This record gives sequence, structure tokens and C-alpha cells, in this order.
Amino acid sequence: MNTQQEIEHVKCLIIGSGPAGYTAAIYAARADLKPVVYTGIVPGGQLTQTTEVDNFPGYPNGITGPVMMEDLRAQAERFGTDVRFGYATKVEFSKDGGIHKVEIDNIKTVTAETVIIATGATAKYLGLPSEEKYNGFGVSACAVCDGFFYKGQDVAIVGAGDTAAEEATYLAKLCNKVHMLVRRDEFRASKAMVHRVMNTKNIEVHYNSEAEEVLGDGQVVTGVRVVNNQTKETKDLEVMGFFVAIGHKPNTDLFTGVLDMDETGYLITKPNVTATNIPGVFACGDVQDNVYRQAITAAGTGCMAALEAERYLAAKEDGE
Repeated sequence: MNTQQEIEHVKCLIIGSGPAGYTAAIYAARADLKPVVYTGIVPGGQLTQTTEVDNFPGYPNGITGPVMMEDLRAQAERFGTDVRFGYATKVEFSKDGGIHKVEIDNIKTVTAETVIIATGATAKYLGLPSEEKYNGFGVSACAVCDGFFYKGQDVAIVGAGDTAAEEATYLAKLCNKVHMLVRRDEFRASKAMVHRVMNTKNIEVHYNSEAEEVLGDGQVVTGVRVVNNQTKETKDLEVMGFFVAIGHKPNTDLFTGVLDMDETGYLITKPNVTATNIPGVFACGDVQDNVYRQAITAAGTGCMAALEAERYLAAKEDGE
């Protein structure tokens, strides 16, 4: 890193500002770790692209994603968290548990005794302009989050893996009919998951099918135009919800070759804790969770990371 840069030292640096990052900040601030949060390019994370959040405890009437993230930020700041807009561009983590260095926006170096990574994951989308237009207004990448809003209605889901199969069967319990668009002539999902889909009466599987355009009335989704990639025939399906289940990409490029991660890029933490393979560096939220991916579970691991950071610093001070 450039030694000419401005250098600042902090006890606890939190990279990312979704439910995990802000919850970590609340706990770290209350433990007097004086945390500094860098929000990343999307302050508030994936939830800022979610219109309604109905399944987070404590909001009996529901809340919008952006408002909820503002609430979390305000709570973190109330205890003295320093929230800043900016993103990490380079890291140098000390393997022996010394001082860690993080470059911010290519222009500043922050040294930290502990680092909590909460950079989240990004849902993969098809890349259709119409899909982007109706994102949050009928288009979703999380059936568990948003399926309830389509109770008794017809929906479509894109994907052929275990997640898509699981989300299709979840939607089938709530919705009148689920159209499942599978790009090839077979699933990628396990036999058990395919069996579950095939035995669910209100799921109709469309093989060799791709979404060509999400249809809408200018405000919400009204259907999807599907093309058969073998015959090139198109048909319009009337649906109120369009779910994309083609995977997530964890935001971990920055840590490649530095932190242990799986083949997809999710950070690997030690069993039952948020510690990474480097002492003093912790990971929480969707950056290390490829199973649940919920705001509440992200918040829970954010709490864990802050408590672990506090205990790590206390042990160092005690000379353990």
C-alpha cells in the first residue's frame, strides 16, 4: 500500500452496511470498540432493493427495506458508530494476529486491530431491462422473502438447481400456480429435489425455456414472455410474480487468496463462530451464509462477530 496515503488507526473496522454490518456495529459500539463502518457502494446492502419486509421481528405492520436500514444505521450511530460512505479497495491482513491494513477508495489506509467483513452477496439476475424495471414490483430473487405477497396468485420462477427447486416448492404452498422455467431439457438439482417438484401438482415445468421479457403495466408485473430455445416459439404466461433463482455471488473478490473461501467464493468461517482463518478477522451475513440468506440470520451473525471481536481484543489485552 502507498505509504503516502492518509493513515488512520481504529479498534474495530466493519466493511459493509447491511443487517450484518449494522448489527455488528451496534454491539461493537456498546462494547466501546468505537467501530468505523464503511458502507460499500450500496449502503444498506440488498435490503435497499426490497420494497416490503414482512418477516423481520419487531415490525408488526411490515416495513420497507430502505427504511429498515435507515433505522439500523440510526441505532448504530446512537451508540457512537462512525458510519462513512466508501468501499475497501485492498486488504493486507496480518496472519499472526497483528495490525490489519485496509485501503479505502484507493486513497486512504485504515489500520485496525479487528476487522468484521459484512460485504454481503449479490443475487444473479438474467440481465433483462424489463427485469430491472420491475425489480421490487413483482420481480424478486428471494421466494422466502417475497412469496407471501403472491398468495393465491400465479407466479414464475427461473432456475434448475436445488435452490430453484426448493423455492418453487415453497411458492407452490402459497401460490395458485408456479411456472418453472428450466433452460435445458433437464434439471441441475438433486434427484430428491426434482422428485419433490414433480410430485407438486401446481408446479408446471417448462423445459428448454427462457424468459425473454418480463411483462408489466408500467407499475407491476403482469406476465412473462417465454421463448422455447429449441423451437424458437414464444408464449406469454400471466403471472403476478417473477422469481429469479439462478444463484448468488458473494462480494469477496477483494479477499481472494487472502481468506479461505469455497468454490463459489463464500468466506469459510470456523464451526459455530464467525472467525476466519486469520486471527482478528471475522465474517458475518450473506458473505459467509449460502444457506439461509435472511436479514434476521445476517443480523444474528453480525452480533456474533462483534462479540467475538470484543473477546478477541480482551484476550489480547490480557496477554493470552
